[in-house]
Amino acid sequence: MKKYDKLVKNAVGRIVPTEVNGQKMEAFKGLGKHRPTGRKYAPPIPTTIDYPADGNKVVSSLEEALKKCGLKDGMTISTHHHLRNGDLVSNKIFDIAHDIGVKDLVWFPSASFPCNEPVIKYLEDGTINRIEGSMNGPLGKFCSQGKMKGTAVLRSHGGRYQAIQDGEVHIDIAVIAAPTADPFGNGNALYGPSACGVLGYALGDYQYADKVIVVTDNLIKFPCVPMQIEGNYVDYVVVVDKIGIPEKIVSGTTKVTKSPDRLLIAELTAKFCDKAGLLHDGCCFQAGAGGTSLAIGIYFHEILKKRNWKARFAFGGSTQYLVKMLEDGCLDYILDAQAFDLEAVRSIRKNPNHQDVSIFHAYDYHSKGNYTTMMDIMILGATEVDVNFNGNVVTHSDGMLLHGIGGWQNCLHAKCTILPIPLFRDRIPVIKDEVTTLCGPGELIDVIVTERGIAINPRRKDLIEKLKDSGLPLRSIQELKDEAEKICGKPAKPNLSDEIVAVIKWVDGTIIDAVHKVIE
Repeated sequence: MKKYDKLVKNAVGRIVPTEVNGQKMEAFKGLGKHRPTGRKYAPPIPTTIDYPADGNKVVSSLEEALKKCGLKDGMTISTHHHLRNGDLVSNKIFDIAHDIGVKDLVWFPSASFPCNEPVIKYLEDGTINRIEGSMNGPLGKFCSQGKMKGTAVLRSHGGRYQAIQDGEVHIDIAVIAAPTADPFGNGNALYGPSACGVLGYALGDYQYADKVIVVTDNLIKFPCVPMQIEGNYVDYVVVVDKIGIPEKIVSGTTKVTKSPDRLLIAELTAKFCDKAGLLHDGCCFQAGAGGTSLAIGIYFHEILKKRNWKARFAFGGSTQYLVKMLEDGCLDYILDAQAFDLEAVRSIRKNPNHQDVSIFHAYDYHSKGNYTTMMDIMILGATEVDVNFNGNVVTHSDGMLLHGIGGWQNCLHAKCTILPIPLFRDRIPVIKDEVTTLCGPGELIDVIVTERGIAINPRRKDLIEKLKDSGLPLRSIQELKDEAEKICGKPAKPNLSDEIVAVIKWVDGTIIDAVHKVIE
């Protein structure tokens, strides 16, 4: 089987394959041009005859559960990343697969982390054929070096759900780590030594997989409520000593940036949102959990409180700062698919206005609407932006694949998408003539905020008109690029081969770009 084949030029001028790992795929056709047909994929129909009448689905070990699920060569195994860098479950799956001699597995994580570096040996020996999911750090570097047997496929969080429900990805076995569960398979992330708050990335996995295993280190009597995981979808329950390392799942504090440049970017972003009328009574926003984003959220809180305004909802990754806004009466609801610190976990557990939701509701492009289009303000990051406002979030300027897409692509559909980014990192300009990897088209990126000025996308004439007398340092994106190059010099082009090591899916399931092997 060829890794990829049938190269074409897509609607944004990128050369991409239309056959990847033996599967036919569509090239990106342009925004809103691809319309899905057919019906949602459905897993096999089960029967209660095959399950214990007393509801006890507990088996002795993860190995037994995997064998009972029929683990064999070529299967697709899915996991979620709510345990983040403290995950102790996903690597164990492949230890077991290796020990029993299974080969050519496809790992389909909602994201991977540096803690997953040990699976590299299984990519090398053929236990794992490829990863179809976000890769951070060592795994991304391994892929960029052209060492993965198959071609990696990177999707956004919503794109991952879309691929599952549309049947593009068939999950044979989903392994879901649940901080608390009962013997029937109901589970949640609110309680237990490995509590991580929510399990919003695992919904598609347990709804559509052929077989589902819940792994927990806190088994309680039936019923486990609330049921973030519903036991009627679960085949087996496994109890282990520990599913995660708490201090690596969530930290006690998520840190606001102390960098003067980043704080200036945060201040300019908040002022821009205020003067543009984006921040108002009843507004909706997503800010994120990075150091600069947290600072922006704090500025938002101050403005809302000073004006006696209340935001209607914030979507996120939740943090203690978003929780404080909720508890301070400046926010009606937090809708949450991932908790980033201990205060967020506490809030989800106690506050009915802090609701856990799945990625389906917020990010799935093949659904009957989603939350992102309703958001007034969307704060995102990027590794690179170009003069046409195209964005890159997966590769660095050297072409090395070191990051995942996350929900970034899905969030671009907000009413105003703002990228607060430094003008340069490590003496390398962030704004380029052309991004190394195109993850999101410039039509959807409205504003770039740097420490040396703000560039509004020329398409947003409404914002340009509103802000022309604002006193804010408005500049063209070309001016910002030129200034960065005067300081740092023009960056060298990455040294890439023609070999494709990964493809980037757009939110509608088409291929928007390809990642090439780095020549080191």
